[in-house]
Amino acid sequence: MARVDRKTERIKRHRRIRKRISGTADVPRLCVTKSLRHVYAQLIDDETGQTLVAASTVDTELQGDASGCNIPAATKVGELIAKRAVERGVARVVFDRGGYPYHGVVAALAEAARKGGLKF
Repeated sequence: MARVDRKTERIKRHRRIRKRISGTADVPRLCVTKSLRHVYAQLIDDETGQTLVAASTVDTELQGDASGCNIPAATKVGELIAKRAVERGVARVVFDRGGYPYHGVVAALAEAARKGGLKF
């Protein structure tokens, strides 16, 4: 039996999720991606294929506050994406966890975005 690695399994989960989730201009998709060093979040309109708002630990606004892929950094990114989304007039989003378990960094980002004013 062939061995399947974690990345392949995550991609399979993400494809399964994306079959049911799609963002529009009114209700964009909040997509979360993480690496070993950074956390990224985007609001995407899938109808036009455009990124409406983006935030990550790489942003210059978060350089001193958030570093690494940890829960405090994910909380800062969640607050920043919510702030930028509200400035653009977006209140509702569809959450795309990217195949990651809703736990730890992903859950912290989602909760911070909810506290920042996004509804999903």
